[in-house]
Parts: sequence; C-alpha cells; structure tokens
Amino acid sequence: MPKNGGRRVRLFVTAPAPVPQSQTGSPAAPLPSSPERSAGGRGATLVAIGILASRLMGLVRERVFAHYLGNAEAAAVFKAALRIPNFLQNLFGEGVLSGSFIPVYAQLLGKKDADEADRVAGAVFGLLAMATAVMVALGMLATPLFVDLIAPGFDGGERDLAVRLVRILFPGTGFLVLSAWCLGILNSHRRFLLSYLAPVVWNVVIIATLLVVGSLHGTSGGRAAEEAVTEWLAYGVVLGSFLQFAVQVPTVMRLLGHFRPVVSLASASVRQVLKNFGPVVLGRGVVQFSAWVDTAFASLISNRALSSLLYAQTIYLIPVSLFGMAVSAAELPEMARATAEGDAQAHTKLRSRIDAGSRRIAFWVVPSAVALFFLGDLVSGALLQTGRFGASDSRYLWYLLMGAAVGLVASTVGRLYASAFYALKDPKTPLRYAIVRVALGTVKAWFLALWLPERLGLPRELGAAFLTLSSGIVAWVETTLLRRKLRSIVGPVGLPSGLLPRLYGAAAVGGLVALAVKQGLTGLLGPMPGVGAEWGGTLLVPPRLHPVLGLLATAVPFGVVYFAVSAALGVPEAGAVFRKVGRKLGLAR
Repeated sequence: MPKNGGRRVRLFVTAPAPVPQSQTGSPAAPLPSSPERSAGGRGATLVAIGILASRLMGLVRERVFAHYLGNAEAAAVFKAALRIPNFLQNLFGEGVLSGSFIPVYAQLLGKKDADEADRVAGAVFGLLAMATAVMVALGMLATPLFVDLIAPGFDGGERDLAVRLVRILFPGTGFLVLSAWCLGILNSHRRFLLSYLAPVVWNVVIIATLLVVGSLHGTSGGRAAEEAVTEWLAYGVVLGSFLQFAVQVPTVMRLLGHFRPVVSLASASVRQVLKNFGPVVLGRGVVQFSAWVDTAFASLISNRALSSLLYAQTIYLIPVSLFGMAVSAAELPEMARATAEGDAQAHTKLRSRIDAGSRRIAFWVVPSAVALFFLGDLVSGALLQTGRFGASDSRYLWYLLMGAAVGLVASTVGRLYASAFYALKDPKTPLRYAIVRVALGTVKAWFLALWLPERLGLPRELGAAFLTLSSGIVAWVETTLLRRKLRSIVGPVGLPSGLLPRLYGAAAVGGLVALAVKQGLTGLLGPMPGVGAEWGGTLLVPPRLHPVLGLLATAVPFGVVYFAVSAALGVPEAGAVFRKVGRKLGLAR
C-alpha cells in the first residue's frame, strides 16, 4: 500500500508564471492559469535555490582546494582523474535520465497511472544499478587505458598517481548515478529542492577532508605530501557520493507506492525509456568526447593550463546551472505533461514555455557573461586567490573566462531547446546536432589552441583560452540548429529578435562603468606588486585591494547600470525586477 495513509502525495504550487512572449517580443495570448502551468516558474526558483547552495559550497571547495594545492602537479592530476569516472556519471546520470526517464515517468503521473509509474521506476532503477555496477568494474580494470586517453600528457609519476586516484574514485561515481535516478523521481513529483541541495553534502565532505588532511601536510609540502592529500581527498569524494544518494532515498521511498527494483523489459513504458535512452546516451557520450578533447589538449599545453581550465569550468558553469539548468530541469516535466495531452493546444503550451524560459535565461546569463569578460580577474581572485593560488593565477584564469563568456548564453538556452525535444520524445535531433557541434569543435580546438598561438608568436599557455573560445563558438552553432528545427515543429519559438542586442548593450554599458571603477581604483592605489607584467601586459591590472572588495566595488555599479539601462530599453524582465524591489522597499504597490 502507498504510504501517507494510503494517499499519494502531490505537490502543487500556485505562484504566477511569467507572461509568455511572442516571437516579436509582445505578450502572447495568456493561457489559462493552472497549478501545472505555475509549477514551472516556481520549480525553476526551487531548482535555482538548490543549485545556488550547491555551487556556493562548490566554490568554497575549490577555494580550499586551491589553498592547499593551487596549480601544483598533483592538482592537475587529481582534476584530470576526477574527469574519468565522471564520464560514467554523465553517461548515465542526470542529463540522460532527464531526456529518457523523466518524460515517460512524468507523463504517467499526469495520466494518474500510479501503478505503471511505480513499475517503470523500479525497472529503471534495476537496469541502471546493473549497468552501473558493470561499468564501474570495467572502469577500474581499464583505468590505465582511460588515463592515457583522457590525459595523454601525463607520464611517469603523474600517470601512476592518476591511475591510483581513478581506481579509488570509480565506485563513488556509481552512487552519483543512482542519485540522478532519485533526482528524476523527485523532479517528476515537483519536489525540486532536495535533489539539487543533495550535492551540498558531497561538497561538505570534500571540504572537511581537505581541511583535515591539508592542515596535516600544510601548503608547502613536497610532492609526497601533495600526493597524500589527493589520495585522501579521493576517498572523501567516494564518501560524499554515497551520502548524496542516501539523503534523497527516504523522500523518494515516500513518493513511490509499490517500489520493487527489477531487471525487466515487460512494460511498454520501460521499453519507451530504453528507446529514448540510446540516443540520449549517445548524445551525452558525444558531449563527453568534447570534454575529453578539451582535457587532452589542455594536458598537452601544460599542467597549469589543465588545472586552470577545470577551475574556469567551475566558475562559468555557475550561471549555466543557476539559470539554464534550473529553468530546463523545472520545465521538462511540465513540457512532457503538455505534450502528453495531445490536444490542439499542446504545441501552443510548449511554445509558450520555451519562450518564457529562454527570456528568463537570457536576461540573467547575458550580464553574467559580460561580467566574466570584463571582471574575470576579480571574479577568479575573489573566489580562488589564496595560499598557493596567487594573483598571476587569477589573471591567467581570466583569459580562459573571456573565451568561455562568448558561448555562455548559447550553452544555457541550448539546454532548454534540447529539453523541449526530449519532451517531444525526439532525442535523436539533439544527438545529431551534438555530433555536429563536437566535430566542428574538435577541429576548431586543435586549430585555435595548439596550432594558432605558435604561429602568432603568443605564449603556448594562452592556447587554453582559445579552447574555451572554441567551445563558445560551436555552442552558438548547435543552439541555432536546435532552434530552427523546433520552429519547423511548433512554430516561431525562442528569443524574440532584438532582445539579445538590447541585453548585450545594457550589459556592455555596465561593464564599461565597472571597468572605469576598476581602473580608478588602480590609479588611486597603484597596481599590486608583481601583477600585470605577465606576457608584457600592464593594462587593466587589479587594484591593491583584497579581490573580494575589488569585486564588490565593481560588481555593484555593473549590476545597477545593467538593470537601469535594460529597463530604459524596454526589457520587461528588468521592469519587473524594479517593481519587485520597489514593493520590498515600500516604494511601489
């Protein structure tokens, strides 16, 4: 019998959803208000809260990691080693289950077919657990091969350490895959907060491990001390992975009625999940190949380039997760429910959700990208500059963030477009365009990162910045292809013409104001000793301020100017923010 007195609990939220926008930018005809319709906006907020908490703890984790290991050889080896078992997590984890399991499971919930939904949940868990166990065992056996493929620049002691770390880390990845199954159940039941707060536990365990082990060895230990820190840290990652899964299990069990893990394909719904699973797995595999290319190329440039690339990804994925992942994760179950209705308004409802979601994403991600471009040195300094991670490391990281800023909007909006195809039970289209993106990106990455710097007489390490730039360019190609295909299915969809120029214009004005403040502080206080001379550059050097204070002094005017200019340019989201702030301050009704 189901728990909670025999009644199945459903969480409905009634916060008002954003007004859908037409392709021309004017408000489209509003659809009738309903709990399902409002769940997307409220769900996105809950996902964003969970992701924000998790990302903040992730930044603390990276700061502690940078304090004890910086850009040392062991730091690069650990980060590369973590990438290898993460391939399994990304192959069978949240992205794949979101594209294959959630659309089917959420549609069954929408049809009130609880028994079939429970059978699907049990069968998917059984199949996933079996596949993960096999992959973990094979991964531990084939670790040396994986290390040679992912980080071909490692040899000798670096390679030996990477092999040891990967074998420790692999079992933890299995728990993260099962944690993604929990996320699929929770999201489909509109329980968004817990699944995105769970990684906080993972981060807390890693931080605690770093603090304990790092304090024992200090920041000036030799190679043996660094290797000891990374090995203990790997065990901490495994423990954190198990706890991330465990904290979600009680709530998942309460939501499921008759949960029985089985390995069975008897249900047509389970077969539909597997039918979707293949293309989505291939799509994720293609994306992982792209990540492998970047890691491999960075390892061929230098250890500093490799570790800095992974630091940069931690930073620029914050807005991608907060706005792109939050909106896409919350909208996917609702889009699946809308397409399951099969009525004449299904495409209208889907188009309305895509339009509103893409506007929300662009409004927040555009200033994030511009801020990374103009203030990336202060951002990286405020977040990571401590211990063995110095001012020159922050400045180098800025170059990588500049490249990443180019494709930030495309990466986040593209997630929403891909989710729309998953809701339409068409995972093959995102797969095709992902293949195009990776093929083009691999060629571009080789040309820009490895071939071009030497021909231009630039330092070899600047090739890492061209790696992030290449990824940004091909992200725009993929997103454009996804949008064109969506338009052929559901009609005009996505960001209205003219919106991005207004948003980028407002953000550029804010960025120039922030840059002027930054230069004013530099002129007033003078550059920090030893900073700015790297590669002959003395322009735009950071002021003699603590990076956190410097970031606050520039980010606040940047934000104020962005909101003011975007509101003056008629961007509705900016006006809504001002009205909300005015009501909070008692200045408006």
